Amino acid sequence: MSAAARIVFAGTPHFAVPSLQRLMSTGAQIPVVLTRPDRRAGRGRKPAPSPVKREALARGLEVCQPEALQPGVLDAYVARAPDLLIVVAYGLLLPAWLLQWPRLGAVNVHASLLPRWRGASPIQHAILAGDEQTGVSVMQMDAGLDTGPVFGRNAATIRSGETAGELHDRLACLGAQLLGELLPAILDGVLTPAPQQPGQATYAPRINKAEAPLDWTRPAAELERRVRAFNPWPVSETATRDGRRLRIWEAVALGGSGGAPAGSVVAADRRGIDVATGEGVLLIERLQPP
Repeated sequence: MSAAARIVFAGTPHFAVPSLQRLMSTGAQIPVVLTRPDRRAGRGRKPAPSPVKREALARGLEVCQPEALQPGVLDAYVARAPDLLIVVAYGLLLPAWLLQWPRLGAVNVHASLLPRWRGASPIQHAILAGDEQTGVSVMQMDAGLDTGPVFGRNAATIRSGETAGELHDRLACLGAQLLGELLPAILDGVLTPAPQQPGQATYAPRINKAEAPLDWTRPAAELERRVRAFNPWPVSETATRDGRRLRIWEAVALGGSGGAPAGSVVAADRRGIDVATGEGVLLIERLQPP
């Protein structure tokens, strides 16, 4: 890849930081980094910069944080169209003008083996579904939701007991690695992306806080996957008889419940708390009281 390549980067959360770091290691020119506006966070509700903004500023890069992607929003940073736009978990839908603006269009690093788990929460949905394998894809972006042709994929086994947070960190590094491997051929125009198979597509809508409560009538194996998928956010939870909310951070599915009603405690010892479910027992290993 030529060091003269001019690449605009768009990303916001921690998942995008390894890809930005890998891009900088190539020697490419990065005239500006797009990231979401600062959001209020923490107990003080003070505006906080995104992880990508912090990384970009620490490396001396220009940062642009538009509320909306209107034509001309990047004119102050980029005098002419760049060679490529790289997008990693940016968080805004890219308009047609932005996709068409770079000489080679826009490339996205996505945390799944497309076309499986298109959408906002592919890591959580892979765990919820009990998938044994997931991975990352680098694709050419088009107007659809993660529907563009794919330059390459890299698979990863979902480990036993692995949480969404742990898998997130592995895939962030795997995505950055794949991007670095494919980028020279993409910039040289010698790598042709392969169309996705629409009939194999599944969708991963954004996880929300309302999904946190556990339904104890469901099988223990399913509940274990929910606990893992919702760690570190939104964190699975349940309520005691007196209405106190308990957040459940770690749990393991076990065998039979002996006919106890779903949601009832059947044992408690140093290992944790055994709770009967619709099928089997869920051993709660780590929980957080109010």
